[in-house]
Amino acid sequence: METQKWIDEGYNIIIEFAPKLLAAILIWVVGLWTIRLLLKGIKKAMNKANYDESLKKFLSNLLNWTFKIVLVVIVLGTVGIETASFAAVIAAAGLAIGLALQGSLGNFAGGVLIMIFKPFKIGDFIQAQGESGTVKEIEIFTTKLTTPDNKEVILPNGSLSNGNIINFSTEEMRRVDITFGVGYDSDIKQTKDVILSVIEKHPLILKEPLPAIHVSELADSSINFFTRVWAKTPDYWAVKFDMIEQTKEALDAAGIDIPYPHSVEIQKQG
Repeated sequence: METQKWIDEGYNIIIEFAPKLLAAILIWVVGLWTIRLLLKGIKKAMNKANYDESLKKFLSNLLNWTFKIVLVVIVLGTVGIETASFAAVIAAAGLAIGLALQGSLGNFAGGVLIMIFKPFKIGDFIQAQGESGTVKEIEIFTTKLTTPDNKEVILPNGSLSNGNIINFSTEEMRRVDITFGVGYDSDIKQTKDVILSVIEKHPLILKEPLPAIHVSELADSSINFFTRVWAKTPDYWAVKFDMIEQTKEALDAAGIDIPYPHSVEIQKQG
């Protein structure tokens, strides 16, 4: 009699929970299939938007685990397990982790923004957060620069994405600004002609936009000529240094006085 009672109870439990269990299994199978379809579509969209590879992998993994956690909660609720407390535990854990990792989460968000909006790419020369260098790596939390003197600078993406960024590599051309000072006894037209001759002979200086040479200042000991020329971005430094050297030699050869010690003043450039 006791055995029959247990059998009956077991039978009743099976009858009661079998539909829920079958429904949960069905939801789990359909859910996994749906998640795969969603992730496939999201990956295609990210590829089409040309997202960074590291960002694509990170977002795919994050979305995959998020979808599966939601699916587990739905399956547990279908079986009849109370999920309110389970969801509350997840929310509390998420809040605690968020508070503990505020700085890291800010850097992560900054990295996502940088990879999505692409204010710079690997190989660009940028100036940001008081540092200048060529972008070596863009990671999810930090960006690495290589300075002109071959130092590695690691910038947190949070502050980098919230600050000003100067990208010197975005445009095809850059303007080279240099100021030359000559003595007050020098002929203005002759000085302009000498500087212009140096510009016209240089193979890397572009013909368009036109170069400009103007008297910019009557300083204490010199007449300053503000010179503007244009060059392709990769040729910027070569043009700048050549202009300084070759103009000095040309002015000396023409007998034009260059006051010491302010013979050449270079305006600040990135």
